[in-house]
Amino acid sequence: METILVGFSAMSFVYFVLLNGFYLALTALAWVDLRRKVWRRRYLGLDDVFASPLTPGISVIVPAYNEEVVIVESVRSLLALRYPRHEVVVVNDGSADATVQTLIEAFDMVPVRQAMREGIPTAEIRATYASRPHPGLLVLDKANAGRSDALNAGFNAARHPYVCMIDADSLLEPDALLRIAKPLLDQPGSVVAAGGTIRAANGCLIDHGQVLDVRLPRSRLATIQSLEYIRAFLIARVGWGRVHALGLISGAFGIFDRSLLQTVGGLWTDTVGEDLELTLRLHRYLRDRGEPYEVVFVDDAVCWTEVPEDLTTLGRQRRRWQRGLWEALLRHRAMIGNPRYGVIGLLTMIYFAVFEFLSPIFALLGLLVTLGLWLTGGVGSGYLASFVAVSLLLGIVLSTAALVLEEVSFGTYKRRRDVLRLLAYTLLENVGYRQLHHVWRLLGFVDIARGKTEWGAQKRQGLARPVGGAD
Repeated sequence: METILVGFSAMSFVYFVLLNGFYLALTALAWVDLRRKVWRRRYLGLDDVFASPLTPGISVIVPAYNEEVVIVESVRSLLALRYPRHEVVVVNDGSADATVQTLIEAFDMVPVRQAMREGIPTAEIRATYASRPHPGLLVLDKANAGRSDALNAGFNAARHPYVCMIDADSLLEPDALLRIAKPLLDQPGSVVAAGGTIRAANGCLIDHGQVLDVRLPRSRLATIQSLEYIRAFLIARVGWGRVHALGLISGAFGIFDRSLLQTVGGLWTDTVGEDLELTLRLHRYLRDRGEPYEVVFVDDAVCWTEVPEDLTTLGRQRRRWQRGLWEALLRHRAMIGNPRYGVIGLLTMIYFAVFEFLSPIFALLGLLVTLGLWLTGGVGSGYLASFVAVSLLLGIVLSTAALVLEEVSFGTYKRRRDVLRLLAYTLLENVGYRQLHHVWRLLGFVDIARGKTEWGAQKRQGLARPVGGAD
């Protein structure tokens, strides 16, 4: 038995070496890419994007379920976005509160007969409303069928060639659409999807749908997630994008070619990882047909969103993400390691399967087994120290590198104490929180075995009113 455990520990050690090698490579790629873009941002030409007749129209699709408290401010901020041709389509997904009536009263909306495409099947559309003072605002009132179905209804109603997905309680920076649309002009006809950066809004000073002052949240859990998001978007997404291997456009903020979405059938409604599944499906569809295309990441197009501040909600979210990853991998398993899909099949899909999906097994159980072997004399102190170095210390180094890259490239957090707090949390994130995160993902395996399909309730505080962070 000890031989088996030692073998598993050694396998986990090799796993960590390979995993951190991946992260180091992504960090190097992100560093090169972001440092190059620091100079380009000075000459970004957003005014040219705004003025260009070639800038495509974008339909912003907002699924809403029981959002009467936040929906008006959310819509006002979206209507005020700096973009030459955009519309806002709110899809009420059978809310039990006064979401629709609140919108009708706030924006002087009247019933209309809206021409709807029949390309993507959805639940019944009960009514459609248009705003008299705001011709770029449309509200669909439909039967409840979930977020993906609501977005599909919005895709059918959209009038512009690109659609943008965003949640009702998230906030786009005023020029976010201009920034995320710039690759559409730089690479005309080739970009089918683009994703932006997601940042944690907890603790920020927010008023009238705008982030007035960026601050870290008081909550330790939300602060750790702020660091997680920095690493996930400014290291992982930038790095993958650098080698044209971006496998995920976040459903929290991304734009897609509407006609292509119609062709592939929109979002699948029977998965909890609909954004990952859709991104992989687009790659698969286009590569199967040999069509040239680009899926890009735009690091300076920013969306602010609320992150969970309690362990129950966060744990439920991470268990759901694990299930969503499994569902996407299962449906697109033919892509894993398949050279037909180029770098997506040979690199991205293998990474998702081995270093994302299986990571809690090796990361948590490998560490526990190694500690147990050390306590019983199965391995020496030198081996334990090496294991801890590759499993924990390198994680701290990578988190610190992500924070340094963020400060050098963007300087989002202006207060020195906020930066120092984030630096301290590089330790807390990797020792304690990371292990708890792996426990949640192991529980995700249990959910998969049980066939669990529902999202589960999400506890939110809301970002509609001014919120102050720690002084």
